[in-house]
Amino acid sequence: MKQSLALEIMLAGESVLLTGPAGAGKTYVLNQFIRLAKHEGRHISVTATTGLAATHLGGTTIHSWAGIGVHDELPRGFAEHIAKGRREIIEKTDVLVIDEISMLHDFRLDMVDEACRLVRKKPDVPFGGIQVIMSGDFFQLPPINRGDSRVGGFVVNSQVWQELDPVVCYLEEQHRQDDERLIEILNALRSGELRRHHAETLLSRVDQAPDEDTNLTELHTVNVDVDGINEKKLIELSGDELFYTQTTTGSANYVENLQRSVLAPATLRLKEGALVMAVKNAADRKYVNGSIGTVVAFEAGTEYPIVTFRNGREVTMQPDTWELRDGDKKRASITQIPLRLAWAITVHKSQGMTLDAARIDLRKAFVEGMGYVALSRVKSLNTLYLHGINRMALQISEDARHIDGLLRDKTIRDRKRFEHLTEKAAERMTNPEPKKKASSGSSWNEKIEKMRETYPNAYRPWTHEQDALLKQEFQNGLDVEALSGLLGRHQRSIVMRLQKHFGEDISIEV
Repeated sequence: MKQSLALEIMLAGESVLLTGPAGAGKTYVLNQFIRLAKHEGRHISVTATTGLAATHLGGTTIHSWAGIGVHDELPRGFAEHIAKGRREIIEKTDVLVIDEISMLHDFRLDMVDEACRLVRKKPDVPFGGIQVIMSGDFFQLPPINRGDSRVGGFVVNSQVWQELDPVVCYLEEQHRQDDERLIEILNALRSGELRRHHAETLLSRVDQAPDEDTNLTELHTVNVDVDGINEKKLIELSGDELFYTQTTTGSANYVENLQRSVLAPATLRLKEGALVMAVKNAADRKYVNGSIGTVVAFEAGTEYPIVTFRNGREVTMQPDTWELRDGDKKRASITQIPLRLAWAITVHKSQGMTLDAARIDLRKAFVEGMGYVALSRVKSLNTLYLHGINRMALQISEDARHIDGLLRDKTIRDRKRFEHLTEKAAERMTNPEPKKKASSGSSWNEKIEKMRETYPNAYRPWTHEQDALLKQEFQNGLDVEALSGLLGRHQRSIVMRLQKHFGEDISIEV
């Protein structure tokens, strides 16, 4: 199915499984949908099965959103004892997005469904009537079963899956790899038809060295190898080491949850010459999550690192912010330079990234799908350098393969069912931006001018100086009324700005 049709099906209000191979553009379509649905006024709850995946979309984990935590079943009296804020979020949600759905157990999807039905008091409809958008690829990392908890499988085995019967949008266009040989190997892995010549092609990349003495990111399967490589490489560089410490807002437990998901370290250590990776998409598109570069200097005055990326762009890296959002509420934020050392990274943390080139060590691969995830990060075999590979790295879940066949069959039927949306999809591709809401013209300008008679800075952008003054005087004990007079802004604007800086759970004296 084409991305454009999948987008229209989701915008039409259908519950959907958005799936397809690595590099098919699932995250791109998901972000487009979230943006357009919010523009239409829908309340979107963005979640993922892991905190790392959630931060890519600016959301929270599905376990936290539904209030199920790490339980294996809903506790007795769940609906009566759920926190008021959690209840309001579930009640208000129009659309629930769950990314990296392959890693969610079937019984936990049933728990989320049960929680929604109970809280929304709609026991007869899946998820209490919420539109559900699930995204992921069952060939990638599966749900992990541990000996001390309930055993489960993929979400397609859940009870609610049968009742919900989501539309399957199987994306097949390739937007990452540009090498037919690599695409053939990845497809052979998915179909279970890996042949001797495929394995020999991969093995031919073992111990290959790049043409030039280029720093490459290494993918490893375990954290201890990654940490050791990065530490060793940084120490080897001459020159002064600079430290960048993150700043946070929100209560400690929310910050701790967000911290586990943010790839930028709490304290970033850099030297000139360090190989680094951007861990966030830039608003101006000068780099993306996964872009590799080298620290070439530090800006005078600020000491922000100046990085030359592989695309040739030189960028002064300024602090960026990650937020832990719970529905419409902001629970915590972390502000840090969006970089990490990039001599090595784990396969798990590379999910969702596109790497121009990489050295990959799959000798310790320990779970099905791990090799597929690692190999699909690069664009071409010519930029893939293998330390080694074990048998497990070439294994794909038999359950995933069986499910994939069923999903392919269903997406053909669903595509025919929604053929009437193809014209609308083509029209949106011609005019991708949503229509701006009609404004009330001069009357609105008149209202602003009237408001500025009392609040001179109403609807004006906040400057760095005003923000600094707001935080300083709030911490010195000024209440909202006094801050309003000091800064020439409405009290509601003051409250919203304080919540932006300190989190929505702060105590504000009005």
